[in-house]
Amino acid sequence: MASIFSLPIFGILVTITCYVAGHLVKKLIPSLTIPAIVANTLIVLIIIYTPLTLEQYMAGGNIIIMFIGPVTVILSLKIYLQRAQLKANIIPVLGGCLAGSITSLLSIWIFSKLFNLDSVITMSLLPKSVTSAIAMELAARSGGTEGLAFSMVMMTGLASVSFAPVFVKIFKLKDPVALGIAMGSSGHGLATSGAIQFGETEGAMSGLSIPIMGLITSIIWIIVF
Repeated sequence: MASIFSLPIFGILVTITCYVAGHLVKKLIPSLTIPAIVANTLIVLIIIYTPLTLEQYMAGGNIIIMFIGPVTVILSLKIYLQRAQLKANIIPVLGGCLAGSITSLLSIWIFSKLFNLDSVITMSLLPKSVTSAIAMELAARSGGTEGLAFSMVMMTGLASVSFAPVFVKIFKLKDPVALGIAMGSSGHGLATSGAIQFGETEGAMSGLSIPIMGLITSIIWIIVF
C-alpha cells in the first residue's frame, strides 16, 4: 500500500475525488458550501486520519500545483473576452482594484506591526487578496512561505463569500458592477464563485477584477517591498 500511496497518480486521484465530492455537497447545500473548500477539508482529513502521509500525497499534489502558474496566465483571456465590460467600466474597475489592493496590503501591514509578527509571517499574509499563484510567488520572493500564503488566500476567499450577503444588506448595495468588483478584488476566485450567484454581471466583473488586482498588487509590491 505504501508503494501505491507514493505513486503521483494516487495524489492526483485523491484531489479529483475530493473536488467532485465538493461539487456533490454544493448541490445539496448550495448557499453554504464551496467545492474548493470542501475538497481541501477532505484532503486534510484524509492525510490526518488515514495511512496516507503528506509526503506521499504531495508526490501527486506537486504536479497539480505546477499548473497553478499557467492557469493564472489564462486569466488574461478573461480580460480579452470581457473587454467590452472593461471598456464600459474602466474607471470603476481600476479604481476599485487599486483601492482594494492598497486597503488589503495596508491593513495587514498595520495589524502585523500591532501584533509584532515576524517578517516571514507578515510577508506570507500580505498578498492574501490576489489569486494563489501570484500570492505564493510574491510571498516567496520576499521571504515568506508559500504554504501560509496559499492558506491565507483560501481563508480570505472563504470570508469574502461568507460575508458578502451580509454586507450587501447592511450597505444596501444594488449596483452589480460595484458588488462584482468588491468581491473579486477581495476574494479572487472563491469570491467569484459566490458573485456568480448574485448575477451574470456580478460574476463577470468579479472575474475581471482577479487579474487586474493581481497586476496592481504586483506593481505595488515591487515598488514598496
